[in-house]
Amino acid sequence: MTVTTEEAENAVKVILEYIENSGSGREGLKDTPARVVSSWGELFSGYDLKPAEVLDSTFNAEGYDGIVLLRDIEFHSTCEHHLQPFKGRAHVAYIPTERIVGISKLARIVDLHARKLQNQERITKGIADDLEENLQPLGAAVIIEASHGCMQCRGVMKQNSIMTTSAMRGVFFDKSEARTELMQLIRSSPLSR
Repeated sequence: MTVTTEEAENAVKVILEYIENSGSGREGLKDTPARVVSSWGELFSGYDLKPAEVLDSTFNAEGYDGIVLLRDIEFHSTCEHHLQPFKGRAHVAYIPTERIVGISKLARIVDLHARKLQNQERITKGIADDLEENLQPLGAAVIIEASHGCMQCRGVMKQNSIMTTSAMRGVFFDKSEARTELMQLIRSSPLSR
């Protein structure tokens, strides 16, 4: 079943009426259903992308066999349990075999997963799976740190809590030295030298 834009806007209108507990239709909410549905197009654009398309452009690694790390990739997502926002930063690493990928592609693969109704664990696992499948690296690692609206705005109301998830594959899982080096790179202060 495909839902039309009009049907989605009508659903938002019903939700707004439920929230305000009236059918007042006040001026400030007049165009809100259309604005909400339009914003969903961007917030949930990850459904329109395929990992192979995002990671399709690779380059010869020219013998490079060290860690490639893009750290502090900011992201925003929406919790599938309460439709509350969560945001944070992702650290994405891999050790290439023959091919490397453009660094913007690492940020884009984070967005592909974040821009869906999600949970943090699935984002973490999905990024690592995509790196493994599309780059065939010696190892892939994803660490995500995020604060969750469902923890801050409702329920336990813990403003400063940060959830951390990780997925370690290949040498990052098998070799403690690789994990240690990765963690040192993540902790090092950017641009301070």
